[in-house]
Amino acid sequence: MRILVADVGGTHVKLYLEGQSPRRFDSGPGFRPETLVDGLRRESADWHYDGVTLGIPSPVVRGRIAEEPWNLGTGWTTFDFEAALGCPTVLINDAAMQALGSDHGGRMLFLGLGSGLGTALVDEGHVVPLELARLPFRDETFEDSCGKRGLKRLGVAEWMRTVLEAAELLRLSTAADYVVLGGGNARHFERMPDGVRLGSNDRAFAGGLKAWNHARPLPPAWQALRQASADGDPSLRALFAADPARAERFTFTVDALHVDLSKTHLSDALLDGLLTLARASGVEALRDAMFQGAPINTTEHRAVLHTALRHRGTTPVMVDGTDVMPAVRDVLARMRQFTDAVRSGTWLGYTGAAIRDVVHIGIGGSDLGPAMAVQALAPFTGEGPAVHFVSNIDAAHLFDTLEGLSPETTLFVVTSKTFTTQETMTNAQSARRWFLQRAHDPAYLRQHFVAVSTNAAAVTAFGIDRAQMFEFWDWVGGRYSIWSAVGLPLALAIGMDRFEAMLEGAAAMDAHFQTAPPARNVPMLMGLVAAWYTSLRGVTTHAVLPYEQRLARLPAYLQQLEMESCGKRVGRDGRLLPLPSGPVIWGEPGTNGQHAFHQLLHQGTQAVTCDFLVGLEPTAGDAEHHRLLLSHCIAQSEALMIGRDADAVAAELRAGGIDEASTQALVPHKVFPGNRPSTTIVYGRLDPRTLGLLLALYEHKVFTMAAVWGLNAFDQWGVELGKHLAGHIASDIAGTTHAPHDPSTTVLIARAREARSHGAS
Repeated sequence: MRILVADVGGTHVKLYLEGQSPRRFDSGPGFRPETLVDGLRRESADWHYDGVTLGIPSPVVRGRIAEEPWNLGTGWTTFDFEAALGCPTVLINDAAMQALGSDHGGRMLFLGLGSGLGTALVDEGHVVPLELARLPFRDETFEDSCGKRGLKRLGVAEWMRTVLEAAELLRLSTAADYVVLGGGNARHFERMPDGVRLGSNDRAFAGGLKAWNHARPLPPAWQALRQASADGDPSLRALFAADPARAERFTFTVDALHVDLSKTHLSDALLDGLLTLARASGVEALRDAMFQGAPINTTEHRAVLHTALRHRGTTPVMVDGTDVMPAVRDVLARMRQFTDAVRSGTWLGYTGAAIRDVVHIGIGGSDLGPAMAVQALAPFTGEGPAVHFVSNIDAAHLFDTLEGLSPETTLFVVTSKTFTTQETMTNAQSARRWFLQRAHDPAYLRQHFVAVSTNAAAVTAFGIDRAQMFEFWDWVGGRYSIWSAVGLPLALAIGMDRFEAMLEGAAAMDAHFQTAPPARNVPMLMGLVAAWYTSLRGVTTHAVLPYEQRLARLPAYLQQLEMESCGKRVGRDGRLLPLPSGPVIWGEPGTNGQHAFHQLLHQGTQAVTCDFLVGLEPTAGDAEHHRLLLSHCIAQSEALMIGRDADAVAAELRAGGIDEASTQALVPHKVFPGNRPSTTIVYGRLDPRTLGLLLALYEHKVFTMAAVWGLNAFDQWGVELGKHLAGHIASDIAGTTHAPHDPSTTVLIARAREARSHGAS
């Protein structure tokens, strides 16, 4: 959604639109709202925008201009801008708009030094209505002294001293942390005292976008949640003290998984609000539409049916009037036939030797899922070939993988839905050359290359027999595709029986998500709580902490699942979101993370929610290792929750014989604030079925988050621009084109071209 920002001043109107050079036209005494609308239409006739933010030099109260601007004409307080412009319009005081754009957190007082004096207070990103210009100052008003009249009467030097005196007085009066001077006359300042900094009129554009977002009304269910959370959250300790059965009430079991939400701030009141939000957002209706094959991927007009890939029943799953299950079962049968042949040694390479190594070439969803799962299920891979993964277009990834492998005993699986993905096909062509350097005859490719794709023509052109192409469908999104033929390398590693056990685990979670009431629906509850923390509690980052070494790649897998699904700024309706969404997902296995970033989790200033995952039974090693691993996992979640206060720290130090002066000096450094939320997911032993349950749990959690935010979780347009530009820049580096770029990019291309020419020589 594109927003036109108009900054209406006493002498001219400046227009901003993302991606365009700013424009302006004259205003002045007698300038009326009708003239503004005519000028906007004239100057932006060749621009496309969906909404307008108007910064007006007058107080704006509850979205309406409260009084006529003193330096313009009349008619502003009763004018209907939205009707005149024919699109959604947000009105804001011009100083407040520039203030929003100049905001760096905390409590900031903005003084707009223009024809008059614009004032605004921004507290933690929110505008506080404020009009200070006409308050008395030096036997006149602040505006008389600090505006254009004061500059003309006092001269620049004395006027600057007056402005700084007024700024300090107003800063103290408003309890602001700092002052920003903006507006056209702020250019006279070169040096600033402490607590004062120079703003820029160019920040009005950023402020206009922020104003648009702030002005978007929240849906009633979100409003109710915000009001219920306005007084803060009770401490987790207090919640447990008030309800000794809390751990039991907020721990939920689905098949082999036990999900403990009791160390989040979930309460009966919050649960009621979250369930109301789910109903108002249509989570259940959207869920049902997904399982029924409706085209809920609205921007690409596609069904979203990764659930059909693990559907184990006999009931049909319809898409556009066709049951997709026969095709799904046919691919699974072909996968079984092929993987059995490779694993048993009856599939032979061109020299008659059995396959010992499989190299899977893909990227994104075609790589993250299989690579993560092969590592997770390593104990079940002993009977199969060694499976390697190549994704990065950096040649080192492919060449390091091929080092020590033999073409005679290596099978390549090339996975790309379109068979045109640049990274995948570049690596595949290099692998093809590597193979033919030894095999020579392209006819041998059929014994060593198979494809997972939907593009039979491109697969055949590459040299892969059509019979060795395993297909999937456009209703399978990349980050949901491990359940399809994209999982072929996993099936080669663990065998089809275990691969189908993973499908059955996911199907069990699907059934729970479909049928469990919302108050007991685990992925739905996880999604609702996560969305609440992100949107209303300011939590912008989430750590996934598997205390299971073989799940080391799970955080990366979930990064794509969640950040590609929820990393959107507009909803399904195309409008900018009114709330923050899409936290950053990251993590590492415990206990490694404890010696890296857990310091920030426990004592840092940023709020981070955490998921701890741990199996009760080891998959390798002895029981003592696992006892210690379990103890660390459980201790971390407890420490985050309970913290340690100053009295406890001081008592511990004194008990250790530390003198009083040292005790008092150390106490602040050893206090843990606690009250930091986490979820713990416990299972028996990590096996294929359990992994299927886990992955489907997170899929449906993300589905719920996207639903309450109003997002389309199943497209990924954000990856397209960089890919598009990379194609042009690759040609520029090669010297075949010389497209215009920004100065920084031009320099980088020149350096890359120079390095390439040196390498060629």
